[in-house]
Amino acid sequence: MSGPAAIEPLPYTSAEVEARLGRDWEALLVRAYGWMTLARTLDARMQALQRQGRVGFYGAATGQEAVNVAAGLASAPEDWVFPGLREQLVALVRGHPLPVYVHHLFADDKDPARGRNMPCHPTARDVRYVSMSSVIGTQISQAVGLAYALKQKRAAGVAFGFFGDGATSANDFHAGLNFAAVLGVPVLFVCTNNQWAISIPVTHQTAAATLAGKAAAYGLPGTRVDGTDFVAAYAALRDARSRVRAGPAPELLEFVTYRMTPHSSSDDPKRYQPGGWASDAARHDPVARLESWMAVEGLLTPAVREEATRTAERSVREAIEAAEATPAPIPASLTEDVYAARGSTPRV
Repeated sequence: MSGPAAIEPLPYTSAEVEARLGRDWEALLVRAYGWMTLARTLDARMQALQRQGRVGFYGAATGQEAVNVAAGLASAPEDWVFPGLREQLVALVRGHPLPVYVHHLFADDKDPARGRNMPCHPTARDVRYVSMSSVIGTQISQAVGLAYALKQKRAAGVAFGFFGDGATSANDFHAGLNFAAVLGVPVLFVCTNNQWAISIPVTHQTAAATLAGKAAAYGLPGTRVDGTDFVAAYAALRDARSRVRAGPAPELLEFVTYRMTPHSSSDDPKRYQPGGWASDAARHDPVARLESWMAVEGLLTPAVREEATRTAERSVREAIEAAEATPAPIPASLTEDVYAARGSTPRV
């Protein structure tokens, strides 16, 4: 990891952080650092396993950890999560067990989807995390539909609709924002702008100055946030969720991040990214930025750092060992969980 001199420092005093995050800010940051360390450990290990042929596909979220951890911590149990492509960590922070997620990555017999979903496309009913799709933007309209149901039932909760910068060029983005505004539903649109839609830079997708600014066309507030700054990300998500729920009135948050890895294990960014991209992204590494700030403020003691690293490495190692010891689903399971048994009550 780059040293403190190589990264962009977080622009706060401890008093400013307390004012933004509240009285328990120290415990919150230590908890967030632990989750971000786990995420970075998981990404590194799974990318290595994919290259070894032990996992078929993997899409890392390296560089997006601050937004994902903040969303997991700022959301409530009654909220719903409609992920884009790199929000698996949101499910884990909300309580989805890491071993279950790793079973999914290996597509083994303990994978809740029994190997039917593409890796990195988990379903987590236990934490209201809806199965993602590689079809760009479809989850945006789905999040609006769920939010409309919440409003009709007068139920608690907010629908978080995640998507990347590329999805703002999809039909579902425009339809979703328009319907959300007209219907006045409790949906929080979360755009994680990592500045690349696979190989297409955001400057080739739109002439708009910001993606957040597009919300105004639909009568919605849009806010741009530094997505590599955990403090800013958490405060923005917490406050926006509160407003959306109280309205109910939808909002759009655009988090600017830097994609620090290939789009997926099937991609080679050296073919299209400019030469200085990797070093610029490293300066905005969200894990390094939080780590450096906490060290300066005395929050990241050697004991805290060691515990976070040891816990992450042990958790990932044990989950992988359990998955590799689990057999693949048998062919006969292909038709299981497809048809309801006669007389059974469907689960909804």
